[in-house]
Amino acid sequence: MSGADRAGAPLAALRRLALSGPAAAAGERCDMCAAGVPAAHSHVVDLQSRALLCACRPCYLLFTDEHAKLQYRAVPERYLSLPGTAFDERAWDELQIPVGLAFLFRDSVQDRMVASYPGPAGATESDLPLPAWDRIVTRTPQLALLRPDVEAVLVRRPARPGDAHRPDAECYLVPVDACYELVGRLRLLWRGFDGGQEAHEAMEQFFARVRAFSRPAPPAGAS
Repeated sequence: MSGADRAGAPLAALRRLALSGPAAAAGERCDMCAAGVPAAHSHVVDLQSRALLCACRPCYLLFTDEHAKLQYRAVPERYLSLPGTAFDERAWDELQIPVGLAFLFRDSVQDRMVASYPGPAGATESDLPLPAWDRIVTRTPQLALLRPDVEAVLVRRPARPGDAHRPDAECYLVPVDACYELVGRLRLLWRGFDGGQEAHEAMEQFFARVRAFSRPAPPAGAS
C-alpha cells in the first residue's frame, strides 16, 4: 500500500478538523458508538489500519491502557518539548529525510519507524532506517518517551548558514492526530511549489499552538 493510501484513512477523519467552525461540528458522531461528540473530541487509532476514529469520552477511556492487547489505542493528549539539538544536521542526514518538516512515529504492528511529510497531496510516507533512529535515541534518550502508534515526534530542520527565512530547529512529542490535522490544513491551503503564503501562515499558527501546549519533556524513564 502506498504512503498516500496509508495516510488516506487518518486524513478522512481529520479533514473535519481542518474545516473549523460550527458547520464542521454539525452531526459529528463517535465512530464506535454513534453518540454525538463536540467539535473538539478525542480519537483512537486502529492499530491494524492506522485509521483515526472519532471517539466520545466513554469510548476513548476504554482504550487508554497502553499495555492492553487491543485493536484500538487512545491517542494521548500530552505535548512535550524536546531539545532542538535532537535533530541536528547529522540526524537529518542519518535518517535521509529530504524535507525540512516531518513527523515521525513507530508502527507497532509492522515494527518500523515512519517519517511523514505534509504536502499538496496530503501525507507522503517513507520508512526510516531503524539503526539510525536507534543511534539518535541513544544521543537524546528523551525520544524514547514516544508511544508507538499514537504519538509522533514533530521536527523542523535547523537553519543553515545564510538562510534567514528558515526558523530555528524545533522538536516536539505530540499526539499523532495533531500531525494529521496539520496535514489536512496544509492540503487545503497548498498553492504552488512551496505551499504559498496561506500554508506557511497556517504552519506558523500550528507551531505557535504546539509551543503553547507543550511542557518540557521529563528525563527518559520518568513516569
